[in-house]
Amino acid sequence: MSSQSHFSRRSFLKTSGLALSALAVGARVGVPRKSAAFSDSMSPRAEKIEASEALEMLIEGNQRYVEFHLEHPHQTEARLLEVSKGQSPFAIIVGCADSRVPPEVVFDQGLGDLFVVRIAGNIIDDAILGSVEYAAEHLRAPLVMVLGHENCGAVKATVEILETGAAAPGHIGSLVKAITPAVQAAKSAKGDVVNNAVTANVLWGMMQLKSASPILTELIHKHELMVVGGRYDLDTGEVAVMR
Repeated sequence: MSSQSHFSRRSFLKTSGLALSALAVGARVGVPRKSAAFSDSMSPRAEKIEASEALEMLIEGNQRYVEFHLEHPHQTEARLLEVSKGQSPFAIIVGCADSRVPPEVVFDQGLGDLFVVRIAGNIIDDAILGSVEYAAEHLRAPLVMVLGHENCGAVKATVEILETGAAAPGHIGSLVKAITPAVQAAKSAKGDVVNNAVTANVLWGMMQLKSASPILTELIHKHELMVVGGRYDLDTGEVAVMR
């Protein structure tokens, strides 16, 4: 995805400006599709679900979490046996690997509900793209959320490294490289650079998902997939949705 990623990066830096806001593609799930690229080992969804409904389920679950009225759904022995036969998650979460932001807990969901891909800084690389493609194309999840969070260590490290010119140790440099476009865009916005960069990094991830994968682009175009962003507040537990 190198050439397309390069184009997207230039577009992002040029157009972000940065108001640090995004328009989400309104989506509705169409007829379930079967990809020849994957086996039929996963069970089909019993009922079609709209992306807007999936997003509402995430929002409602997060509200229960914030209010400490957790239901812990789909965490029974019966559910364990049910999903052993296959999975049909209603949403894909591309989130940070930070131990304080586990999506199943944050959104009060259970076994088989979410297809979660976690990596430091919630960056988008080829492996992440492939994982999202699998969940969207084969499992037919209608919604993908890029979930960032307040005071993200990977974002903060990127800001510090770019400001000081220091070398990133080990393989951390790959994270810094991936987050750099967001930090560069955030510098043009008023306020705290790290805080702005966290938001910009979510928007950057959303843009990559929409433009760097022909599979996802087609699903979005056919209104079978919606891409949104989320920003988790470490103090309150609330997720602010970006569309």
